[in-house]
Formats: sequence, structure tokens, C-alpha cells
Amino acid sequence: MSLIIDVQQVTKKYGNNTALNNVEFSLESGAPVALVGPNGAGKTTLFSLLCGYIQPTSGNINILGHSPGNSALFGRLSALPQDAQLDPRFSIAMQLNFYARLQGMSSKQAKIDTLRVLDMVGLQDATKSLPAELSHGMRKRATIAQALLGSPEIVMLDEATAGLDPANAKEIRAIVAEHADNVNFILSSHDLNELERLCDRVLYLESGHLKQHQTQDNNVNTRYITLRVKQAYQDLIPKLSIIPSVEKIEMTQDKEYLLTINSALSANNVEIDLLKILIKNNWLYSHIINGKTLENQLF
Repeated sequence: MSLIIDVQQVTKKYGNNTALNNVEFSLESGAPVALVGPNGAGKTTLFSLLCGYIQPTSGNINILGHSPGNSALFGRLSALPQDAQLDPRFSIAMQLNFYARLQGMSSKQAKIDTLRVLDMVGLQDATKSLPAELSHGMRKRATIAQALLGSPEIVMLDEATAGLDPANAKEIRAIVAEHADNVNFILSSHDLNELERLCDRVLYLESGHLKQHQTQDNNVNTRYITLRVKQAYQDLIPKLSIIPSVEKIEMTQDKEYLLTINSALSANNVEIDLLKILIKNNWLYSHIINGKTLENQLF
């Protein structure tokens, strides 16, 4: 993997308001990265700094070996704001052709690339459609297609599924998952379940401070299993604790438990032992997750 983004001691102030305070992190190429935080945490400010729309008050940012806004990043970095809109007067293909030409493509190249990105997002049949003729989910996919023009190496999506129904949100997640091998996605969202399905790296911002910068736990001897059961069972913790490699069990929330596993203590398949105990006691469960949920990692 190669370093794609390096942020060192970045602070951004607007008058007396500090939007970001001494933020530091580095990202390597790979799986999508989640940017998480409450409203006003500084997520949009961070996106704007990475794009070069604004400059930090102090600190340094390096993207693909260059400063944000450097002409060398033209076509290599792309961002889709949450409120991105399409021009209602022109067809989808005409608009994407226009943006491709702005990137320096010839008329022929622009047409080819427009068809390529529309195919990527499943809108091959919508080239001549006006935005008003598309559903909200299709319009969102069209804006994502715009962000993919020119095959950028880094694509930042701000609340890409906000306001979408579950079916359309699933389609957006599928687009990201399908192309994550070739594109470095950075995803901002309030939906932790959504980010958990796509990302294994997390940036957590709160009040301008980077609270978490982490990946999934790579300790070869320690891993986690998250168990959620259908109802509260009185003897669950004592009975699951007899599994040889289970070092610790804690209730993370109502009817949800986190098992800390020491893989060095047993070569047995812990999940099989766990399922045997659940079946023996007629305990119903809703899910078993290999690892911590993103919610538990952050909070």
C-alpha cells in the first residue's frame, strides 16, 4: 500500500471559532475510509481542506505527494458534496460530457467516459433523460457518476445516501463496494451501519478534534465477536464463559454482548462452540459479527 493522504497538525479557524484543532492522520490506499462525527464536528471543513477549497490556518496537508489545490492533482481527486445538484435544463449525458470537457478531455473522450461512468452506476439507459425524469436515487447515482469522471484515485462522498430509501441506499453501497479495488473512497455519513458494511478504517471527529483514527484490530492473538440475542437470558455470560478461548464477555447494550477471544488459547472454532451453546439452551440470536461493531469501536 502507498500513502495517499498525510495530514499533520492541521488547525482551521473562522474568526474565534476553531473548526479543526490540531488534526493529524495518514491514510494508505485500500478499503474505503469512514469519516464520522456529529453535526458541526468539522467533517465538511476537512473535506474542503483536502480539496483545496480553503486553506488551513496552520499545519500541512499532502495528497498523493502534493498540496491540496495543486494542478498535479487535477483529475486525481474528486469530491461529491451532500447537496450536489444537476442542472434541470440539460440531459444527464450532456452535463457529464460538459464536466468531462472541463477536465481537458476531447469531445470523443468525453462521450466515451460519460458512457463509462454511467455504466458504472447502472444508468446506461438514462443518457438522454432530464434530471426531473429520474428518481431521487437515480439522480444521486448520476452525481456519483460525475465524481467518477476521469478515473480519479481518491473520491470523497459526503452523505451519499442521505435521504434515500433503503433500496436506493443499497445500490449506492453496491457501487462503492464494486469499485473500491480501483478507487480510494472516503465516505462521510451519520449511518454507522452503512459505514460498517463498507469501511475498515475510521476517522472520528468531534468538536474539531480527531478522537479516533483506527483500523480493524490486527492483533493476531486477540479478536472479538459481537453477539446480539433476541431477548435477555439470565445465564448467558456464565455459560458462554466456559468456551476455552473466551477471555472476557461484556454487555455493550441491551441484549448485545462483546466476546474477547484469545486465539492462542485454543485452536477450536469459537463460532461453532458459541453456536452449540446457543442451540443447547434454545437461545435465539439476531446476529453474530466477527469483530466489534463500528458503534462499539467508537463509543
